[in-house]
Amino acid sequence: MIKKSIIWLHKWLGLTVGLIIFIVSITGCIYVFYDDLKATIYSERYIIQDKLIPANMQVLPLSQLIEIANKNLPEKQKISRVDLYPAKDRTWIFRATKTDKNKMFYHENMVYYKRVFINPYNGKVQYVENTKYEFFQVVLQLHQTLLMGKTVGKTIVSVSTIIFILLTISGLVLWWPKKFKKKIIKKSVWIDYSVKWKRLVYDLHNVLGFQTFLFALIIAYTGLIFAYPSFKDFSINLFNLVDNPTNREDKKENTIKLNPQNILNESLVFSLKKHPNADMISIRLRDKDEDEQDVQVRLSKGKTSNFEWYYFNQSSGELTNTKSSKNLQLGNKIAGMNYDLHTGGILGYPTKILAFIVSFVCASLPVTGAIFWWNRRPKKKKKAVIRK
Repeated sequence: MIKKSIIWLHKWLGLTVGLIIFIVSITGCIYVFYDDLKATIYSERYIIQDKLIPANMQVLPLSQLIEIANKNLPEKQKISRVDLYPAKDRTWIFRATKTDKNKMFYHENMVYYKRVFINPYNGKVQYVENTKYEFFQVVLQLHQTLLMGKTVGKTIVSVSTIIFILLTISGLVLWWPKKFKKKIIKKSVWIDYSVKWKRLVYDLHNVLGFQTFLFALIIAYTGLIFAYPSFKDFSINLFNLVDNPTNREDKKENTIKLNPQNILNESLVFSLKKHPNADMISIRLRDKDEDEQDVQVRLSKGKTSNFEWYYFNQSSGELTNTKSSKNLQLGNKIAGMNYDLHTGGILGYPTKILAFIVSFVCASLPVTGAIFWWNRRPKKKKKAVIRK
């Protein structure tokens, strides 16, 4: 009786959110290698086209580059964030974004999103991108909101993710063999491609679901942390309970003091000197009335979990605080690893490939499940023909 109830629940939950799970999984599958693909597909944007760059050549002041970027945008569109690459062959990316929370669909909700790619050594603009309609940006918005905005689309995706977790757990219960005999176990963990197609569809759903069970749960769990800040706080506090915070606090470096009149340029120079081999440095442009200007340094390629953050007081120029991934408590450290766990970047290419495969399998499960359900539906009985 219990198993029949689980089968019923698994079937109808799967049919209800199957299409959404397919879209979210297949877009996630595409986005896994975004960082790797963009420099190849958009080389004219991301890679400096001027071949000869002297080794001792210095970058232009950040404020000057921001001014150049703003001049290449419509009057009311202003740069709000800069992504800087210490590598000599990379352009710097200047972002301008504005959203309207009152609009539902993506094409209205995202008022504008532009990125200006600039050679930081001579100020040459290599490309101005309308990121709002750029392929990978649309894929990301499909993944996060189904192009239906944060209020509606994000809620649908988040609830569907919760249901997917229930489907994954109930699927494991249904997979669980009655007897752990060698022949039964082999059929439960390995696909026999010699069987008839209806049985093969069942095996593809059953066996692949089991093989990716744990990894699918991790991806879904980390997705929920993005969706619900309260769930993120709960996870941080839960894992922090088992970690001793002694000697883990970030220390304030009071000896660093910059010119408050030139805080933006000097904070970048400070970060570049301290981390010349960093992968990326991100600066969100703060208003003058805000207390601090922060600089985020991503130390390792493709890993957001290895970072240093610096906070400078805009009035005094003093370095008031630092945050390092090395000094975080367990809960905060895991939260910092969330993006890398979700996208598979945590251990580089091996885990990226794994995330790609798992996402692809997750996309296939609603398809094989629907086909299996269709094959099992009650057949209509043919009426007997009475011959005269």
